[in-house]
Amino acid sequence: MKGSLLRFALFGLLAPILMLAGAASAQTPTPDADGRGAPDAYRIGPEDQLLISVWKNDAMSRSVLVRPDGKIALPLLNDVQAAGLTALELRDVLTTKLKDFIPNPEVTVIVSDVRSLKVSVIGEVARPGRYELKSWATVLDALALAGGFTQYASRSKIVILHPKGKSMEKIPFNYNEVSGKQENFYLRNGDIVLVP
Repeated sequence: MKGSLLRFALFGLLAPILMLAGAASAQTPTPDADGRGAPDAYRIGPEDQLLISVWKNDAMSRSVLVRPDGKIALPLLNDVQAAGLTALELRDVLTTKLKDFIPNPEVTVIVSDVRSLKVSVIGEVARPGRYELKSWATVLDALALAGGFTQYASRSKIVILHPKGKSMEKIPFNYNEVSGKQENFYLRNGDIVLVP
């Protein structure tokens, strides 16, 4: 009897928490067919600040800045490519390279300061400029950062310029249709929001 009461009480306490967790995971954005959802993992970029920690090795542990060429410099290893990798992928690369110098290295990589995620908003907005983001942002987030539209803005003819190799992909965005047909998608690093 006591066991069943305890299980019932425990279920009563956990059920709301599990329902909230389920609702939160249902609201987590997932990439759509065009890949414009929020990415699953953050990829390191130039100017990001990393904290590299090698367990029981203070000489190898340090805070490093990712250079514009995407590399970091570490003792013994010299230049190591970091941009384009997740923190876990970089940890695996560093662990493999350090095995030549340290038996069973335990490496931790922490992105301590995100500085590489940048978007630009130009044209008929209150504060045009380049914005450094700390997390994923949608088109509406970027427009809000730029202070909204001027009185001359053509809200139905906004274009997102997305760097794709050596060219620019043009993605139309109609602000007037955001609550209907237009999806408020996530921007990528280097995107330019052009408000004519």
